[in-house]
Amino acid sequence: MPERLLAPQGAAASVTEFTHGGATLVAEDLGSGPHPYVLIHGIGMGRSVYVDLVERLPGRVIGLDLPGFGEAPEPERTLTMARHADLIAAFLRSRDISDAVLIGHSMGSQIAAELASRHPQLVDGIVLAGPTVNSAARSVWEQARYLLIDLIGERPTVILRGAREYLRGGPHLIRKIRATVVHEPEKAYAKVQCPVLVLRGEDDPLAPQSWCREIVSLIPGRAEMHEIPDHGHGTLISHAEPAAKLITEFTASL
Repeated sequence: MPERLLAPQGAAASVTEFTHGGATLVAEDLGSGPHPYVLIHGIGMGRSVYVDLVERLPGRVIGLDLPGFGEAPEPERTLTMARHADLIAAFLRSRDISDAVLIGHSMGSQIAAELASRHPQLVDGIVLAGPTVNSAARSVWEQARYLLIDLIGERPTVILRGAREYLRGGPHLIRKIRATVVHEPEKAYAKVQCPVLVLRGEDDPLAPQSWCREIVSLIPGRAEMHEIPDHGHGTLISHAEPAAKLITEFTASL
């Protein structure tokens, strides 16, 4: 059975598995209130790496382990970004959630964009943190090179948490990376109707400023970008207070 990984000691929380379309995710649900934050992790990660962020977000938070990551079982076949989005949408409907604020980090930003464009009635806003995949560097090896560059300058907390989750990601990691690289998130961005907050670490090579500004320009409605000083790609993983403050302010404005 999945374990509690995000909820503070003594806090009420539920941890459940949800299966739809032949794939299973794990959801840890804690807190209460409108506009629940739905945390969608990046490639090779899991919900456990965001404990610092979750501690700083008010209200209800739902941390997910996507199929084949964290505590979620490996699916029979690798999911596309669209299939990930449809799985999360089915989960949200099962919880009667129609006012979610999606927080997508790295690969999770691609899934969040797909979810908002394919199932707009479930989403009130999206946060794209360290959004991938930069259209100018859309290959497995380019993304791997940028990730290595980022890790050189990252905090030890980010490296340790990330390394643990990458090891748990299993032998299918390359196929999962390939699924993110072939995705074209710009097509989804052009269909997003809800407000959007784009966050990037000042030193993030995987989400260059030019790409983040392009994303903002593609959103038909309200969209804004903020850079977080002295952070790389792991801006939500450690020292997450600046990101949490921006996310909280964004949500209060919805």
